[in-house]
Amino acid sequence: MTENTLPPDAQQPEQIEWSGKFITAKRRGRWEYVSRARGIRAAVILPVDQGRVILVEQFRVPLGRNCLELPAGLIGDEVGAEGEGADSAAARELEEETGFRAEHWEDLGEFFSSPGMVTESFTLLKASGLTRVGPGGGVEGENITVHEVALADIAEVIGDFRARGVAIDVKLLLLLGAGIVGESK
Repeated sequence: MTENTLPPDAQQPEQIEWSGKFITAKRRGRWEYVSRARGIRAAVILPVDQGRVILVEQFRVPLGRNCLELPAGLIGDEVGAEGEGADSAAARELEEETGFRAEHWEDLGEFFSSPGMVTESFTLLKASGLTRVGPGGGVEGENITVHEVALADIAEVIGDFRARGVAIDVKLLLLLGAGIVGESK
């Protein structure tokens, strides 16, 4: 697309409405959206091994309830870690949140969580060859619960969490995909 073919709002200057330590609220034309402050991105981990996936559950303040998710964390959000790579952040977060280390890592690419209202992207990394090295649970104050789920049972398990009022992170569609888009006969 050339600048002349962009929608009118895209040709307007970007204005910062508010900025905090982690989030910046912006406006461009009629569009309001948020982005991560300081160019911070996220690493999301798909820890799968021997027919199981490791999921985490934690309270999410914006939702006001627990959420079932893939392990994840911010890249370079700590002072002195500004040059941290997605792979380093993923390894750190996997161990902190789940208590597992991975022998093998595969970068599955960059994805955008909700492109109509958030500029945030994340790198999805598949972790395998998992070994438990600690209890997990996150850093102080996170109170993360670790769930080891058989891939064969994933739809039923996610349904059970949903029935109990637990929010389900959209990234878990990755695990439900074949069941959702299966051909009807």
